[in-house]
Amino acid sequence: MELVAVVLNWNGGDDTLAALASLAGVDTICVDNGSTDGSDARVEQELPDVELIRTGVNLGFAGGNNAGLRAALARGADWVLLLNNDAVSEPGLREALERAATERPDAGILACKILLEDGVTLQYAGASFNARLGYSGRVDGHGLLDRDSSFAFRDVGRADGAALVISRAALDAVGFLDETLFMYVEDVELSLRVRRAGFAIVFVPDARVRHKGSTASGGTASTTNLFYSARNTILVSERHAPLPPGLTALRRGVVVGAHLLQSLAHPARRAAGRAVIEGWRAARAGRSGPR
Repeated sequence: MELVAVVLNWNGGDDTLAALASLAGVDTICVDNGSTDGSDARVEQELPDVELIRTGVNLGFAGGNNAGLRAALARGADWVLLLNNDAVSEPGLREALERAATERPDAGILACKILLEDGVTLQYAGASFNARLGYSGRVDGHGLLDRDSSFAFRDVGRADGAALVISRAALDAVGFLDETLFMYVEDVELSLRVRRAGFAIVFVPDARVRHKGSTASGGTASTTNLFYSARNTILVSERHAPLPPGLTALRRGVVVGAHLLQSLAHPARRAAGRAVIEGWRAARAGRSGPR
C-alpha cells in the first residue's frame, strides 16, 4: 500500500504538530491553508521530513485538501489519508488500512473509526446519507463508549472527512473534493460520487483516530458550521437527488428545521438560528463558495 497522508493546517499550532507527529512512519504532506500564526514555520523547523505546501490563502477544506491530494498522487500514492489537523492517529493505523485494502479491493474509500478527544467515546463508526430527504441519520456509535466488538468492519453509506482514506482509482474516476462547498458536507458529496461510480465505502474499526472537532470553523462557540452545514446539505441534496419544485421546497424546510433544532442547543442561540437561515437563503439563491 503506497500511502501518503495529508494534514490541512488552519492556524493549528500545537494541534497540527501533534497530528503530524502521530503519523510517524507515514509519508506526510502538510498543506498550510493560509495560516497566520506562524505554525507553518514550526512545521518546517520541527518536522523537516514533512513536505510543506503553502497555499497563501484559505482555500477551504476542499481546496486545501485538494492541493494535498494532487501532491500525494504526484508522489506515487495509490491511497491518500486525509486527517484533520485537530486529530491524531492511534498506533496500528497504517497496518489496519493495509489489511482493509487487501481484503476489500473494491473499496474506493476506507473510513477510519473516529473517537472524541478522550479516546474512549465514539464520534463516528459509520453513517449514511439520504439525498432525497436531505438527511444523514444518526451517526453510528456517536456518543457511545467504544467497545472492541462494536461496529464491525463493513460497508457504510458515507465517510467522515476528519479521517478518511481514498484510493487513486476512485479519484481518477470521480475527481477531487468539491471546492464550491468550501467546508462541511464535502465528505458526504464525495462519498455519493464514489458509491455512484461503483466503489464501496468500508468502515475500518482498527484504524483509529482521536478528534477534537470544530477547530477549523472557530470552535464550539462559532456558528460557521451551522451556516455551511445547512447550505451545503441543501445544495448536495438538490444536485444528487433533484425533485419537483414543491418537493424541493419541502426538503429545504426539513433541512432547515433539523438545523434550527440543533441551533437551540448552541450557546449563542439567536446567532446560530440566524446562521441557519442565512445558509438556507444562500442555497435558495444558488450561492456557493466561502460565506
